[in-house]
Amino acid sequence: MAVLMHRDEGENLRLEMRRLGEAARKASAELALASSESKNTALKAAAAAIRANAKAILAANAKDMAAASDLSPALRDRLMLDSSRIEAMATGCEEVAALPDPIGAVMAEWTRPNGLKIARVRVPLGVVGIIYESRPNVTADASALCLKSGNAAILRGGSESFHSSAAIVECMHEGLRGAGLPEASVQLVPSIAREAVGIMLSMADTIDVIIPRGGRSLIERVAAESRIPVIKHLEGICHVFVSDKADADMARRIVLNSKMRRTGVCGAAETLLVGAGAAKTILPAIVEDLEKAGCEVRGDATTQTLDKRVVPATDKDWDTEYLDAIISVKVVKGVDEAIAHINAHGSHHTDTIVTADAKEAERFLTHVDSGIVLHNASTQFADGGEFGMGAEIGISTGKLHARGPVGAEQLTSYKYVVRGSGQVRP
Repeated sequence: MAVLMHRDEGENLRLEMRRLGEAARKASAELALASSESKNTALKAAAAAIRANAKAILAANAKDMAAASDLSPALRDRLMLDSSRIEAMATGCEEVAALPDPIGAVMAEWTRPNGLKIARVRVPLGVVGIIYESRPNVTADASALCLKSGNAAILRGGSESFHSSAAIVECMHEGLRGAGLPEASVQLVPSIAREAVGIMLSMADTIDVIIPRGGRSLIERVAAESRIPVIKHLEGICHVFVSDKADADMARRIVLNSKMRRTGVCGAAETLLVGAGAAKTILPAIVEDLEKAGCEVRGDATTQTLDKRVVPATDKDWDTEYLDAIISVKVVKGVDEAIAHINAHGSHHTDTIVTADAKEAERFLTHVDSGIVLHNASTQFADGGEFGMGAEIGISTGKLHARGPVGAEQLTSYKYVVRGSGQVRP
């Protein structure tokens, strides 16, 4: 839902965004010095507020769902909240609170021959701008992680989830008030106008880093327009490679879970690659499993011969994030062809190999150029909570600053603290 603005409205929005940025900058200075106890108190109080206000959050989400009737079933699933997802948000805040505080942690220390003692110490990034689509739970996850890592957050959720995000932010504010921390530590952009994103991307004097989480069009826009450093969360074109040496039952379980557990999440598998030997012994059963689960299978010529329900795959399919009950299937000669296909067509997000051969697995894990690589496990483990990080803002598909799940520790930088005893440089 794109909303365009008149000239006066645009100027008012720029002024409001300026106020948000200045308030966030002020709050970030206080958060950088906040104690672990106060941050954890805020997170636990926010969790309690989310539970206490579950009915209000569900009512807000109902408004969003009613206005999003034109979305696909997978996107509606990403938008929808229920009691279990609300509880997961609350639990996520508590899990983040239980994590070690990254701020002030000494990453390395050493003493020079001249007696200077040098330490590399974690510090917050400052103000983090997060631009995301659809999933309102990102509002809670991002707020919690930024708070834990001493950063102020400016959130620009999708227009389709505006009411849900606003209700969740109010719970975060309740937690901040309970801990005596500034409410401006977490702020939601108060407009669904498209112009708000452009303004946000120009606020280099008050925002230190931008994290976009959404589809290719959003990521490309942010990368093209941002005057602020960006940690990218690109689309999840994730792969499962079933080797000739895979256990058949394990392969069936992993493929079905990777694709169908939740089709609308970024860790859902979109392409299945199968070794030529496994195509004869394992693939027919996998196709049957997928079809029974309601998944459309689009395959190459070899796959099509196995089941008349298989739809012919086109070149476009290998580069598509479906976020739906659709999967493309290709038979390959072996692990090297699978690696080449993934590196050429994947989004450097998450890819897994199913094999009983340890050497083959190591070759895959070493040569696939993705943020997350797995052996004998579902791609749907691509989640900060599953990594023991409490939550994550996204899966970074870039290589600079952070890669893979972006949790509290990844939302920090560092500085060098040098202690001397009167040394001067000769």
